Amino acid sequence: MFDIWLPLLGGLVLLVGGGELLVRGAVQVATRLGVSPLVIGLTLVCFGTSTPELVTSLQAGLAGAPGIAYGNIVGSNISNILLIVGVSALVYPIAVQSGALKRDGGVMVAVAAVFAGLSALLPFGPWIGAILLASLAGYIYLAFRQERVATPDGHGAVYDKSAALQDADPGAVPGAQPAVSLLGSLAIAGLGLGLVVLGGHFLVGGAVSLARGFGISETVIGLTIVAIGTSMPELVTSVMAGIRRQSDVAFGNIVGSNIYNILGIGGMTALVAPGSVPAEIVGFDNLVMVGVSVVMMVFAYTGLRIGRREGALLLAGYGGYLYVIWP
Repeated sequence: MFDIWLPLLGGLVLLVGGGELLVRGAVQVATRLGVSPLVIGLTLVCFGTSTPELVTSLQAGLAGAPGIAYGNIVGSNISNILLIVGVSALVYPIAVQSGALKRDGGVMVAVAAVFAGLSALLPFGPWIGAILLASLAGYIYLAFRQERVATPDGHGAVYDKSAALQDADPGAVPGAQPAVSLLGSLAIAGLGLGLVVLGGHFLVGGAVSLARGFGISETVIGLTIVAIGTSMPELVTSVMAGIRRQSDVAFGNIVGSNIYNILGIGGMTALVAPGSVPAEIVGFDNLVMVGVSVVMMVFAYTGLRIGRREGALLLAGYGGYLYVIWP
């Protein structure tokens, strides 16, 4: 037990802590190199909370554990909606901007459906990975163009995801950190990267050992324990946004995270560690992911808010999902 749970828990701590250092160091480096705060926010800061999912899925794919690699992606999207949106709505009802709902919410549902369709028809190789990553680059470019002329009420999910992390961690705000030399900033980013890689190694190793030791499939472990653990940064940032009455940011944070998980993490995993998405995920969990994405959109359309009642229903749904897949 000690040999299994220590790497799991230690890996999660290293992933989250290393990811925070990596974002801070990268933001400091970019600021010193004269990169605009908007570009920093829409790239380095925006996807900082997704670093644990990225490293874990890449290492699992390279270790020959596709159930953990793709289970982490799909399970993170499911837990983001059912668990994190549910908890956040209970803390404080989530306000939704109509523009972000129609534009970014539609993109979230579309990429979930495309992922489900492609994984049922084709193995995820370099070409699929390149297409997903190119789609992410195009989405970020369009978000950048939009934010250059956005009104205070017209921000999209990418901006909101960045704002959520900056509110939770002032060290991620460009120019807000104490003066550090370029070499020092590079050292911070390098240390963070090293901790993230080490944390991913421990987490994947612990997850594989847990699956073998208890006779549970790696896919189930990836969909649940690994997915929930790597989604903790999103949970923290969304709940803090709710506590600070910035609930519209909480909605964009989850929508942006889900888009990045599929296009960014799914694309990188397919590119670096080609393989097929496990049949269990294709036949059930992908459908759940698409279904709960649609449900969240329906909830959001009703009065442009996700209230406490909807939050309770989402949490109950997550409990039911875990009951169904857990042996």
